[in-house]
Amino acid sequence: MRKLSIFIATSLDGYIAKPNDDLSFLKAVEKEGEDFGYAAFTANVDTIILGRKTYDWVQREIGTSHYDNGGRDVFVITRTARPDIGQTKFYTGNLSDLIQELKSTDGKDIYCDGGAEIVTELMKNDLIDEFIISVAPIFLGNGTRLFKDGRPEQELELVYSNTFDTGLAQLKYRRKR
Repeated sequence: MRKLSIFIATSLDGYIAKPNDDLSFLKAVEKEGEDFGYAAFTANVDTIILGRKTYDWVQREIGTSHYDNGGRDVFVITRTARPDIGQTKFYTGNLSDLIQELKSTDGKDIYCDGGAEIVTELMKNDLIDEFIISVAPIFLGNGTRLFKDGRPEQELELVYSNTFDTGLAQLKYRRKR
């Protein structure tokens, strides 16, 4: 069965974005030639799940090929129907049903790139198998929290931890079942 993983960055105080979906705080840990394991991680992924706000930001700041490179299925979870673009599908149905269907099919792993509402919904339904969380050495004070209230208690086991000279710390946890 395919696994669903989160690979996401957060501030030390638990925010994945500043107000207005601003991700500029991540520039403080960028380093030429360093991808923090992203390429190795995505080499094992053929499906990406993300929220519409995250999708819109990445399209605006990075470009459409960041997700839809012709080799992956991309599901943008949204409340507003939109026509599909290439391998990018705008999904308005039940998220749990989608994930269970994807996990039951053959393929590589599934990557959830956020946002917070998607992560919370996946956690409420115990659908996340591993969490790879990069912690930036900054306190934002407010914005969009990675983990919203109302999710169930879940036990995890540490798979690895890694630090980088930019001050970023990366933690990988697997869901205990």
